[in-house]
Amino acid sequence: MRLEILPVLGIGHVTEGDDLAAMIATAAPWLRNGDVLVVTSKIVSKAEGRLVDVPADGPERLAARDEVLAGETARVVASRGATRIVQTHHGFVMASAGIDASNVDKTQLVLLPVDPDASARALRDALREGYDLDLAVIISDTMGRPWRNGLTDVALGVAGMPAIRDHRGEVDPYGNELQLTQMAVVDELAGAGELIKGKCDQVPVAVVRGYLPATSPDDAGGARALIRDAAQDLFSLGTAEARAVGLSDAATLTDGPGPTPADLTAVRRAIDAVAGVVAAGTVFTLVDEAEVRAGLVAEMPGWPDGADLLLGSAPTPVEPMGLVRFGADLHRLRVALAAQGVGSTLLPPPPGSPASAALAL
Repeated sequence: MRLEILPVLGIGHVTEGDDLAAMIATAAPWLRNGDVLVVTSKIVSKAEGRLVDVPADGPERLAARDEVLAGETARVVASRGATRIVQTHHGFVMASAGIDASNVDKTQLVLLPVDPDASARALRDALREGYDLDLAVIISDTMGRPWRNGLTDVALGVAGMPAIRDHRGEVDPYGNELQLTQMAVVDELAGAGELIKGKCDQVPVAVVRGYLPATSPDDAGGARALIRDAAQDLFSLGTAEARAVGLSDAATLTDGPGPTPADLTAVRRAIDAVAGVVAAGTVFTLVDEAEVRAGLVAEMPGWPDGADLLLGSAPTPVEPMGLVRFGADLHRLRVALAAQGVGSTLLPPPPGSPASAALAL
């Protein structure tokens, strides 16, 4: 395979309602069937009117941008200072929901296309119907990557080719059957196009030639195939956010019938997880006998009937730093419980027992 990456020069300024297919075909009369067109999402957004007006500067601009960001955010993944990594309504995880203030008037912000896959299909159809060109179209945007510095372009939308090349079931030269290998080829092609597009050269469209045959294959569902299901996402939150969610979950009492054996096993795992890090003298004991729980609840006003109690004993004698250490130990246990999927609520110590505290599950 031999690839060429070619810039499409002369696109010019794009405004709402512009015919991108006509602009691209006019600027690149040399396009041929089988080319992969890599189009920066910003010009697609401009043509589709995905612009919002904001103040040019000052705190009003920041407030307006925050409001726009909230509207484009499905959930916050992580935040550090002014930086927000969020999941958009499309399912993309990216900084500031892809909102961009570059290459646009200072009083406007550019949002991502509402449906990048649909935008790619529409552009591909227009080029095929109006100019008899059978191309693949990738709508690209710039993203950072977890664990790696630097930005790269990735595909937000695609039409005319599959987003992923699946090698599973193939056999490598050593006779090993590939079990997991799925290549995000549209991301690789988007990154290749960015090599000649750049941010300051006003080249929003690139062509990758030589990857596809003259007739483009089916797109197999567009770029949505690249979005990982939540159930398979091992890193759905930043560290601080995951900790906060765990504590929030741990502060919720679970309604319903009594504990199952699996529940009790999960609680014991949480106790075991913190056993090596708690202060000397702190002991957590699972109380799961109904008659013992009933007696304890009777002694402790305000505790929920039928609760499963985790009792913790602070170091003796009780002194200020001992109580501080004990409070930290309770905090560790709640995090460990949350990690096991067990909700808990921190409750006051039994009357007259300043050296004890408890969690209700």
